[in-house]
Amino acid sequence: MATINEIRLRIQELYHDNPDIHIDVSMNRPRIHIVNQEATIKGVYKNVFQIKTGGECHTLQYSDILIKRIRIAEF
Repeated sequence: MATINEIRLRIQELYHDNPDIHIDVSMNRPRIHIVNQEATIKGVYKNVFQIKTGGECHTLQYSDILIKRIRIAEF
């Protein structure tokens, strides 16, 4: 099982190499439901990362990947 630091490093690598990803997000707060959409990583920070998909920007936490609320196909 990956740790939050490993997830952050993987997202940083994607951000620098190829920021275009395919993502699934299912969260209730804030209410975000994205299914297999192309997204672009816009920023990587200590506790969160930002994506842009469908003309909207979202700020997501690394811990949501760990607990499987977010799935990135490139992982």
